[in-house]
Order: sequence, then C-alpha cells, then structure tokens
Amino acid sequence: MSVETRDYAALGAAGITVLLWASAFVGIRSAGRTFSPGALSLGRLAVAVAALAIVGVARGERLPSRAALREVGLPLLACGLLWFGAYNVALNAGERRVDAGTSAMLVALGPILIAILAGFLLHEGFPRGLFAGCAIALAGVVVIGVASSAHTATTTGVLLCLAAAFAYAGGVVAQKVVLRVLTPVQTMFCCAVIGAVVCLPFAGQLFRELGPAHADAWIVYLGVGPTALGFALWGFALTRSTAGQLAATTYLVPPISVLLGWLWLGESPAGLTYLGGALALAGVALSRRPSAAGRLRRAAAGTDSRS
Repeated sequence: MSVETRDYAALGAAGITVLLWASAFVGIRSAGRTFSPGALSLGRLAVAVAALAIVGVARGERLPSRAALREVGLPLLACGLLWFGAYNVALNAGERRVDAGTSAMLVALGPILIAILAGFLLHEGFPRGLFAGCAIALAGVVVIGVASSAHTATTTGVLLCLAAAFAYAGGVVAQKVVLRVLTPVQTMFCCAVIGAVVCLPFAGQLFRELGPAHADAWIVYLGVGPTALGFALWGFALTRSTAGQLAATTYLVPPISVLLGWLWLGESPAGLTYLGGALALAGVALSRRPSAAGRLRRAAAGTDSRS
C-alpha cells in the first residue's frame, strides 16, 4: 500500500508541475515583451527565493548543514548554475524569437538528454530504443528549425531553446544527486539563490524595466508558480522516481503550451512545426520505452516490496 501511495503522490506532483511549466512558456513569452532575458530571470528567481523561504519556514525546515553542503556542493552548484541560471536566461532569450509552443517542443528534447546523462552518470541504464529515439527526435528538431525559420521564429531562437534543453537536462541529473542528501525545498531554495546570484549583473536592467502592472504580475507568477511551487513539486516527485522515468511526464508540456499560447497570446506555431514536434515527442517516447528485462526487474521489485 505504501508503495502505491508514493507512486500516486509522485504522479500527482508531476502532473501539477507539468501544468505550471506549460504555463511558464506563455508567461515568459508575454513578459518578454517588456523585460530583457537577464532581468526577467533575476526577477523570477528573486520572487522564487522569497516564496521558497516562506515554504521552508512554514514546513519547519532549516538551512542545510555545512557538512551536507560540502557533500553535495558541486552537484548543487551545477544544478543552480545550469537549471536556474543558464536555462532561464537561454529560454527567455529564445522566446523573444520563438513562439511559446515551438519553444516548448524544443525544450521537450530534455528527457532524451536526461536519459543519456542519467545512464552514464547515475547508472540508471539505457532503454533499448534510446538511440533510435534520438535519431527520430533529431529529425523532428531539424523539421522544427526549417519550419520556424520561414515563420515567426529565427534560427538563433531555435538554438537558444536547444541550449536551454541541454541546461535543463544537466540540472535534473545534478539535482537527483543533491536530493540524496537535501530535502526538495532545501534543494530548490539553494538552487534559486545560486541562480539569482548569477543573475545579479542584470539588477540594473530589472529596476529600469519594472513598471507595467501586467508584466510585473507575470514575474510574480513565474517566481511563485512554475519556479517555487513547480520545482518543489518536481523535487518531491524526483525522490520517488528515477530521473529518466519522471522526465517522461513532461511530454504533455508542449501540447498544453501550444493550447495556452493560442488562447492567451493568439499565436500558434507554423504548420510544419507540428510535424516536427510530433517527431520529436515520438522520439522521446521511444527513448523512454522500457525493455522487457527492465519491466521484469521492476515487477519483481514491486512484488518483493509488497510481500
């Protein structure tokens, strides 16, 4: 019973995270009309630090001990720099040149990159279809790039979104290591602080660009929703799943982002981009398809844990 409860809790947390992250692509696209990439990153992370501090106090959590920080110092720094620093800036810059739906499709390649990195660094193994999935997903990216270059996006925007996907993948794998020692809230708070410190050079831009109420509201939402709540729930789910398996839930982010982008911003990707997105997501799904041996191992483990 306890195993099933943990699984449902992880699924629910991942589902809420997917909804929050899908909305983030629309929020970034909208706020990007007012804020520069670095300023938007700093504002979002500053709000997230405050929100996570409140969550930590409410939960009675303390800051990590020096011993814990020494143990996970490097992966914690890597997660903060990659996922909270580089990812935010690259995605914000990319979405100034790419619509919300297309950017979500490109970042959706993250699960393949996570699977590869987790296989090498975390010894989570390699699904049988990983490399075939990589080839299909790469074909999808090429189609997206060709379609976008003739539509509302630019090649630079596509490359920036791909850079964000790489940063996201590296951050997830590093976070998995950190969560062996720190709690999800401690991890997210420390990573948000690291990301905010990295973005401090953009403080002047942020203060100059603050003003329009609708844009400022997006910064607050992005900091509290997709960043503080979303990352905390993701960290909670990650403690109950492998990095590769959990990443598969993000397949739903692109279609939700496309729908929200159409409803809120009145924009949609080029027609051919949907084909590229379908190829990319099919490649990701194939790459995460478990082998027969893997299914037998998980079934045996589940039987043993319930006995």
